[in-house]
Amino acid sequence: MNQILVTEKLYITPELKRKKKFYKFEFFLSLLVVCVLSSYYIYAEYNKNRDEAVSQDILAQANIVGEDQTTKPTDKLVVNLDNDANVVDDSAALDNLDAESKNIFTEEFTTADGQVFKPIATIRIPKIDVYYPILSETTDELLKKAPTKFWGCDPNEVGNFCIAGHNYRNKKFFSKVPTLENGDVIEITDTKGRTVKYTVYNKYTVTPEDVSPISPLTNGRKDITLITCTNDSKNRVIVKATEVL
Repeated sequence: MNQILVTEKLYITPELKRKKKFYKFEFFLSLLVVCVLSSYYIYAEYNKNRDEAVSQDILAQANIVGEDQTTKPTDKLVVNLDNDANVVDDSAALDNLDAESKNIFTEEFTTADGQVFKPIATIRIPKIDVYYPILSETTDELLKKAPTKFWGCDPNEVGNFCIAGHNYRNKKFFSKVPTLENGDVIEITDTKGRTVKYTVYNKYTVTPEDVSPISPLTNGRKDITLITCTNDSKNRVIVKATEVL
């Protein structure tokens, strides 16, 4: 009987107690890691939704209801843009716009660093329920608010109007642009009140070092180029479209 009691006590040694404490510590550490990762994910989603709300607020200034990274430009694709491109300051030009468009194109928006900008156009892609303002230049902060002019001519002019937008992989901004196919329609409305329809004629992927998609050579056509990132953010999805004549 004494031998049995001694044997049972051997199973509850200090070493076994330490192991139990260690296993408990591992368990609580795992819970902590899960909580931290979950909090990070929730915060990231909150930021994305907040950025989406900012973009929709721009359209809401005109009571327009819209549905709904290009990763942000890297030093391999950074270009200097004209900060005053297509800013409406001509009353004659405003007379050509309807009330909703006037509200959009005359509204000013200020970034955290005090930079003031205006939309220069709107982009609508019916197939994927995209409708956003296009902001006048590309910066990290502006890309979080809406698609932006990355390079090229003014909206709806002869040349290559390049538009950058984030791929958040959640149906917002340009997340669904990689699903476009030849023949799909893209509509650009500019500050002169003109709405031009473009049809997609090419889609391909390039590395960040390849700047050929922003070439201004269009043989006299009005072209647009949409730029967003692949789902792994390593390369760039390019969608080319030309004016419907």
